[in-house]
Amino acid sequence: MTSLLEKQINILVVDDEESIVEFIKMGLEAEGFTVHTAFDGNEAISLARELNPHIVILDIMLPGINGYEVCSEIKRSIKTSIIMLTARDDIDDRVKGLNLGADDYMVKPFSFKELLARINARLRNSFPDLTNIISVGDFNIDDGAHEISFHGNHLELTPTEYNLLKYLLINNGLVLSKSTILEKVWGFDFSGEVNIVEVYIRYLRDKIGDKEHNIIRTVRGVGYKVVI
Repeated sequence: MTSLLEKQINILVVDDEESIVEFIKMGLEAEGFTVHTAFDGNEAISLARELNPHIVILDIMLPGINGYEVCSEIKRSIKTSIIMLTARDDIDDRVKGLNLGADDYMVKPFSFKELLARINARLRNSFPDLTNIISVGDFNIDDGAHEISFHGNHLELTPTEYNLLKYLLINNGLVLSKSTILEKVWGFDFSGEVNIVEVYIRYLRDKIGDKEHNIIRTVRGVGYKVVI
């Protein structure tokens, strides 16, 4: 399990279905998070401004003010990461939410394990100061020293290898496409071949002894994911 809780992390859960709110609240509190809840848009905006949560889990279909409006208003007011929930797997809904400032998107029904992975990914990306060293399974990322250790042993990594491994680790459990990896690790202006990702994945597997590809897994036709 990833350890991020050296400082208290506040999460606001917004949904008009009490059963969903309680399900998420119980699971997150068991993981050590402080969880606040709201059941409509106005209450969500008010609590977000008061509590300044690190993460907002926000349903789209809310009474009164819908989730899109809530997302836009919260993003104008505070720095937070918003994960939107919806019962409809519609690309237009997803694009609209992301354009309004949402950081991630999940379709109901969802697994708590995936939700937790997405929360941790958002925390690592948006609030790296929550901890000096991020632990992901048997990996320790010391971003200040630009070093990663595995089973307590320092890995000799080039800057690109470090950035790639860190990006894979902080998104532990999530499938990442080659194009996404290229954009995040090599940058928008990279003009080389896409297969550079495959080459560097091979380098990393060699350095961590992942001969069976049990840690850095290939998702055929999509990309890669780390499973710790």
